[in-house]
Amino acid sequence: MVKFVKGGVCAAQGFLASGIHSGLKESRKTDDTALVYSQRLCDAAGLFTSNKVKAECVKFTKEKIKGGKMQAAICNVCYANACTGPEGFKTAELTAAAVADALKISADNVIVCSTGIIGQPVPRDALLSHIPPLASSLSKDGNQKAAKAIMTTDTRFKECAVQTEIGGKTVTIGAMCKGSGMIHINMGTMLSFVTTDCDISASMLDAALRQVVPATYNCVSVDGDTSTNDTLTIMANGMAGNVRIQEKNSDWEKFVEALSALSEVMAKKIAADGEGASRLIECFVNGAKDEESARRLAKEIISSNLVKAAMFGRDANCGRVLCAMGYSGADFNPDKATVRFLSKEGAARYFDDPAADLFQGAESVEVVRDGVGLAFDEEKASRILGREAVRIAVQLGDGNACGKAWGCDLTYDYVKINGDYRS
Repeated sequence: MVKFVKGGVCAAQGFLASGIHSGLKESRKTDDTALVYSQRLCDAAGLFTSNKVKAECVKFTKEKIKGGKMQAAICNVCYANACTGPEGFKTAELTAAAVADALKISADNVIVCSTGIIGQPVPRDALLSHIPPLASSLSKDGNQKAAKAIMTTDTRFKECAVQTEIGGKTVTIGAMCKGSGMIHINMGTMLSFVTTDCDISASMLDAALRQVVPATYNCVSVDGDTSTNDTLTIMANGMAGNVRIQEKNSDWEKFVEALSALSEVMAKKIAADGEGASRLIECFVNGAKDEESARRLAKEIISSNLVKAAMFGRDANCGRVLCAMGYSGADFNPDKATVRFLSKEGAARYFDDPAADLFQGAESVEVVRDGVGLAFDEEKASRILGREAVRIAVQLGDGNACGKAWGCDLTYDYVKINGDYRS
């Protein structure tokens, strides 16, 4: 059984975190640099952007994590260190070396992440000069400082932690992430740092990520843009004391179950905090021929700008949904499709209680049955679509598979935010 707990990246044994204001950008007055550290060397794995244009820090970190070991992660905001050439790569190298020196660990076990403006260099001197105080301020309750320090256009910090029992030992997994704009399928301006005290090999961590991410982080879309900097890393220090997981056995399956629960929460938090968003949109497709078809349909629906605009306008326009399904490329029978919109009051409590069921007892309106649009109560539909979390429920008649995806509405504020992003 998976239990949600407090503590974010510091919830697991042996992990410390901190955040500091390095003064990287004049207009930023809040913390802009975060550090996560394990008191013991970790097994590690990571997944990275599918964008062919990759930030220098991504290139650096991909190379480092190939060794399967990691002990610290540093992340700066304001500047993405993307399209910055050899000097940008050197900045990543020098940053890792400075963190290693401050923590008395090997630079080979430090990863570096950045997010922010593309094409402009990270103010190297400012960043490097603040690494010693950043390291000295590491603490067991530094998780929120770190989570806030990696925010860019995010309006709220994002963290979560879960516990499960593996081999008679309590295993904890924690995470923090940032992500608000340039978010699209296959991750997007998404930096996520996952920590665990589980004793598990790097190869099994990699396998766990590759199983969990397609159904969680990769089912999120805010604006259709995939970033140059997407990074998701996980490090495991083994301090829970469970029998080491080195193969896909029942213990690995329990770990994957917990990691999946954590990752779905983080995915929802990213979607709900999309740039300018006023509500979370979840699409749940049931009755598909297979999971791939269900996910593809759900992803296409929440990625559609016309669907997103309709959600903003509280317009229960079934044509937008059916159209997106039709060009998704998924194999389904449109004549057996039913579409409903659901929501309920108080969905905002999700951010305080990640275990809460957003749609249990929800009010609903059916707008399509057997592929044909229905007459419905427009006032009721507008009320349902105006709440903080809305589900688009699609029922098919093609099989027993289901899939989910998460997005947000498209508002005027999205354009405003991105119209003057560099300032």
